[in-house]
Parts: sequence; structure tokens; C-alpha cells
Amino acid sequence: MTRIFVYGTLKRGAKNNAHLEGQRFLGEAVTVPGYVLYGLFGYPGMVRAADVTAGVTGELWEIDDDCLRNLDRLEGLAEGLYTREAVQLEPPFASHRAQSYLYHRSLEGRPRLGSTWKL
Repeated sequence: MTRIFVYGTLKRGAKNNAHLEGQRFLGEAVTVPGYVLYGLFGYPGMVRAADVTAGVTGELWEIDDDCLRNLDRLEGLAEGLYTREAVQLEPPFASHRAQSYLYHRSLEGRPRLGSTWKL
């Protein structure tokens, strides 16, 4: 089982949440400072940003290996759209390292959204 932090279209109520069907929702979560969201093409992308003092808001899920492989395909890991990396979360999940998807392409011309993606 893998813990995964989601912050965009995979969140409950969002268009891609069905990909998490049958997996275990652990709760709402926030990353430690140092991450920010950018608006892409109808979805957000999280990137590291040393100048940011707030964390990104999202959800923590526990998922099985089949779901993880499916999410890796959805997020375009093979195409270099995103990378999956460990991120540190704030309490109450501070002791749980989680995987998350970080955007891996150019942000030129993309708007900086801050810490929360609105559904």
C-alpha cells in the first residue's frame, strides 16, 4: 500500500476521483511549505517553490499497487508530464511520508494559483 497526496482532479468531488474508487481516504492534508500550484489546462500542477511559506491543500489516500500504476499512467509519468516524489505533510500526518505528483514541464505563461485548487 502507498500513501498518496492528491491536490487537484483526483480529490473527492472532482472529475478524476473515480480513479480512487475502492481505495482508502485518510483525510484532508496539507504539505509543508515549499510547494505551490499552477493552473495548467483545466487542472493544477504542483511544483517546489522555496519562496512559499504555505503548504498545498489536498487529500491523503492509501492506495494499492494497481491503483498506483493507473495513476502513474493518468498523470503521464512515462511522457514526463509529472514525476512522482515523496512529500512531507503537516500534522496530523507529519509522521507519514506520502507520494505526490509534481509537474515537470515549463510553467511559462501559466498562472500561479497558490496553495488551493478550487473544484
